[in-house]
Amino acid sequence: MRRPALRCAAKVGLSRMFGDDKMTYEKSCGAVVFRDETDAEGKLQRYVLMIKHTERSRHSFPKGHVEPGESEVMTAQREVFEETGIHIRIVDKFRQTVHYSPKPSVKKTVVYFVAATDKVDTVPQESEVVAVEWIRADEASKLLAHSNDRKVLSLALEYMDGKNQNSK
Repeated sequence: MRRPALRCAAKVGLSRMFGDDKMTYEKSCGAVVFRDETDAEGKLQRYVLMIKHTERSRHSFPKGHVEPGESEVMTAQREVFEETGIHIRIVDKFRQTVHYSPKPSVKKTVVYFVAATDKVDTVPQESEVVAVEWIRADEASKLLAHSNDRKVLSLALEYMDGKNQNSK
């Protein structure tokens, strides 16, 4: 039995060659970034960092391709900073993987982490991002275009709620 050849493809991940067919495999990493703030009544409000991309103007989470030599966590931290200007702290023990196909010949894997920050001010990456917004966590799901993103947000919120319960 002949094994498919693996080769590196510039900036798009790995490609497997099956005869004349070519499938490209991409891997990206990002984070669901939370910021907690106490409102005027002393109630804790949780916010989620969301971006809107120039080409599609849908809300999503910051993410991007893994560069050679980077770990998944390093990629997530770099991409969040590049796209939003926000430095983050990755929260331990949350790693959620999403698989989808953005084009017929492309299979993509995205690894999301949960992250936290106390920074408020953002700087959108002009070449890729139209807007960076802090959205109240209880309103964020309605703005996400993809069911995969809504599921990741739901799991991240569950994780953070459990983490807060355990620290009391």
